[in-house]
Amino acid sequence: MKDTLSYIVTAIVDDPKKVAITEEEVDEVTQFTIDVAPEDMGKVIGKNGKVIRSIRNVMKILAMKQNKRINISLTEVQQA
Repeated sequence: MKDTLSYIVTAIVDDPKKVAITEEEVDEVTQFTIDVAPEDMGKVIGKNGKVIRSIRNVMKILAMKQNKRINISLTEVQQA
């Protein structure tokens, strides 16, 4: 699932090298955290959150097929 999420997010952003996705298992829920460059955050969120909502829906379908629960959150990469 992480590969699919990575493919979707890197296709959206301008700087795919700054995309980092972490996966963590907490109480039978797989937590994905997406880190993108600050200038790409708006592209991942989309107008009124439509893009991130769509990403979550697609990933939720994959998770349901595997009888898993997922949660997807966004964070910004801090510039040095």
